[in-house]
Amino acid sequence: MALVLRATSIVAALALAVVAAGGCGSKASTSTPAACGGTANDYLKALQAAPGAVRLAGETPISDCFTGAEDPDVTQSVIQAAARLNAQSRRDPRGAATVQLGYLAGAVHEGTAHVPSDADLVRRIDAAARYAPGGGSPGPAFERAFGKGYAAGEATG
Repeated sequence: MALVLRATSIVAALALAVVAAGGCGSKASTSTPAACGGTANDYLKALQAAPGAVRLAGETPISDCFTGAEDPDVTQSVIQAAARLNAQSRRDPRGAATVQLGYLAGAVHEGTAHVPSDADLVRRIDAAARYAPGGGSPGPAFERAFGKGYAAGEATG
């Protein structure tokens, strides 16, 4: 009887170890892909493919850049890209820059959905995306183009 209990305890301990090891594969424990370390210009260049699938260095979705352990330079590059796109989208609310801005916001939201430590990034991207001097609404043309990009960014970003 003692031998059966001991064997059961060992099997239970091994099973727990396997389950615990399997749970360690969360997004927060993965490293940030090298392509994410580019400049704002690298992000802007990749975003030219929006609303199609955007890939940094031809292979990395923007959403993969947010692990909870990404370098602060990644965050800065994304915020700078969003600010530049916002400035362009204010000049042409229905243009490509607005779709790209929406895509970036959608990809950031998708990538950070399971990374609570990136909540500040989401807030900053949302603020950069919706910024309008003097306040006010960016208007229906902006909303349509931004929404098109946002949906694509969530889906493929």
